[in-house]
Amino acid sequence: MTLAPQTGQNHPGDPRTLLPGISIVIPVYRSETILPELLRRLSEVLPTLAVSFEAVLINDSSPDNSWEVICRLAEQYRWIHAINLMRNYGQHNALLCGIRATRYAVIVTMDDDLQHPPEEIPKLLAVLDQGYDVVYGRPAQEQHGLMRDLASLTTKLALQSLMGAQIARQVSAFRAFRAEVANAFSHYEGAFVSIDVLLTWGTNRFAAVPVRHEPRSQGTSGYTFRKLLTHALNMTTGFSTKPLQIASFIGFGFTLFGFGVLCYVLIRYFLQGTPVPGFPFLASIIALFSGAQLFALGIIGEYLARMHFRSMQKPPYVVRSDAGRSRS
Repeated sequence: MTLAPQTGQNHPGDPRTLLPGISIVIPVYRSETILPELLRRLSEVLPTLAVSFEAVLINDSSPDNSWEVICRLAEQYRWIHAINLMRNYGQHNALLCGIRATRYAVIVTMDDDLQHPPEEIPKLLAVLDQGYDVVYGRPAQEQHGLMRDLASLTTKLALQSLMGAQIARQVSAFRAFRAEVANAFSHYEGAFVSIDVLLTWGTNRFAAVPVRHEPRSQGTSGYTFRKLLTHALNMTTGFSTKPLQIASFIGFGFTLFGFGVLCYVLIRYFLQGTPVPGFPFLASIIALFSGAQLFALGIIGEYLARMHFRSMQKPPYVVRSDAGRSRS
């Protein structure tokens, strides 16, 4: 990542009150009708924040005409860098691609559906200026349904086990962080990506600030309950050994349980002279231990699968083409 200066639009005011440069990273999927309004609002906000700026738009193989719209916007706004991926890799993989393409010392990531108002970016930057390295825009009021909120909570709980910090409960896709933090994962090439976990590789100075969270103006979110749960699983098994520790604890617990059952059988035999009768008792014990074994094997299998994908050197993303003023 280079931080060579590039000139966007200069603010007519005193440049000493502005950031030297800021990069906005936006993954795009099914947003052809929303993008023009998003970029219009960004064009009004960014000149008030930095002397130089850019917006990196990553088309995650959107099935609609998002890429054509992005290319037209790149001709209209010379500070846009447009990247088109070969196929759909997912939001976090697209974000990783965009972050690596940025030029400036402050990076802001946001969604493409206007649920993250560009006018709220100054709130993130104000907290970042207090000495933090990563600042999350925590929604003052969620705009999702019950099942989506439940899945989001599950993902945040998984993230909390990885970050080891209460701030994990307040993470969102609306983030501002210093470009130096991204140096910690500049060589990461795993197929499973979690930007929030990767940020913990570079710093532990996190903060969150409440921001306005607007309902999606058009279309529906690509994040479903199943996809969020899958992301939580990938995040936990891809960046942590806690599931293996849980499997070990369960195995140890069932070992103690089995020892207790053995003591019960022996004591009953010596006191009453008869073994424990009944097939249901035996079948229940076998089912319990078989379930624990299969659970442990499943956890180990998840880790083996990730090692297999890493050995294949499967890339997190592949770029088909790019466009805009940042081309080199």
